[in-house]
Amino acid sequence: MKWALLLATLAVAVSAEVYLKETFTDSWADRWHKSKWKQSDGQAGEFKLTAGKWYGDAEADKGIQTGPDSKFFSTYAELEKTFDNTGKDTVLQFSVKHEQDIDCGGGYIKLVPASSAKDMDNFGGDTPYSIMFGPDICGYATKKVHVILTYKGKNHLIKKDLKAESDQLTHVYTLVIKPDNTYQVYIDLKEIASGSLFEDWDMLPPKQIKDPKAKKPEDWDEREEIADPAEKKPDGWDDIPATIPDKDAKKPEDWDDEEDGTWEAPMIPNPEYKGEWKPKMIKNPAYKGIWVAPDIDNPEYKHDDTLYNFKDLKYAGFELWQVKSGSIFDNIMVTDDFETAKAFAEETWGKFKDAEKAMMEKVKKAEEDSKPKEEPPAAAGGEEAAPEEEDDEYEDKEEASSTGTVKIPVEESDDGHDEL
Repeated sequence: MKWALLLATLAVAVSAEVYLKETFTDSWADRWHKSKWKQSDGQAGEFKLTAGKWYGDAEADKGIQTGPDSKFFSTYAELEKTFDNTGKDTVLQFSVKHEQDIDCGGGYIKLVPASSAKDMDNFGGDTPYSIMFGPDICGYATKKVHVILTYKGKNHLIKKDLKAESDQLTHVYTLVIKPDNTYQVYIDLKEIASGSLFEDWDMLPPKQIKDPKAKKPEDWDEREEIADPAEKKPDGWDDIPATIPDKDAKKPEDWDDEEDGTWEAPMIPNPEYKGEWKPKMIKNPAYKGIWVAPDIDNPEYKHDDTLYNFKDLKYAGFELWQVKSGSIFDNIMVTDDFETAKAFAEETWGKFKDAEKAMMEKVKKAEEDSKPKEEPPAAAGGEEAAPEEEDDEYEDKEEASSTGTVKIPVEESDDGHDEL
């Protein structure tokens, strides 16, 4: 039995095909092409090879980093051969480290079809692509993972809200699309989403729609309550005035009827006035609910089992805008086997992630320790300031929040960088 499992595993490994495996060595620029997009107007940034300020291994963790701030970034590479995923899994994986504590910018990758070859010299936001995948962060409101699929020339964003990682460590993003039209999304090899391409995207029109020809019947009663027909207004109800003269009021002593006119007592609310009479409300025995048009089969709907299918995946590229630059991209893989991608992530990110975290904590501590200490303010006359009084053991104390004294801005309705 063990031999059978081993042979099955080996068979899967042998059958797996890798279309792109990029670890960004010193020769990376021979494989990756800088787009001319935004260069003429000076808005194009650069990518440089670096492991950053913290890493697990100085060489193995080298990737390409964006810079300077407030620029557009665009670079791409060809797959080893065109990927036709007919009947195959599609696995897209890469890592990104937002070392700069990103405030607003994209961190996603695109797979681009061979049909866009003529546009690749100016690979940018308008270049047709097949798959867009990865994190997008902007302020407090937008911290999501994009999964955008192109179907019949139109880009469709996943309907689920997938939260992206926004710390300053390296994270691995993996997308798997299967020929049975299902998918999985992983962050750091942990599944965060899965489901159906039919249900989680609106690539196809709905199977059913409301009948546009249907009309509400004339006798359809949508009133949930009605006035009780048995209720009758009491006799004399309308004869009670809303206000009456104040019987306790007295004519002022200096009132002159000839000069001031006939004195009348001021009006006050009548305590016996009950307001406008209204009958009691009861449930409507004829109530049928709110009328809704019946569903009918949508004549525009046509089932398609090839939502997953991309026949000519040719390029992988980054096309980004970042306000605060410094993201490092690394360890890209395009394959038709998840286990192959998983093993690659474990051998790269998984092997060095703990050391990277330890180094980041060490660097941040050193930066904090190097900050100049604030001197206590001097008292009047040049005397030293009096020491602060110690807190009373039983006095109520106010604990500092995790955000300190930072004033959190009101969230704006920013949808990030969806390129639909």
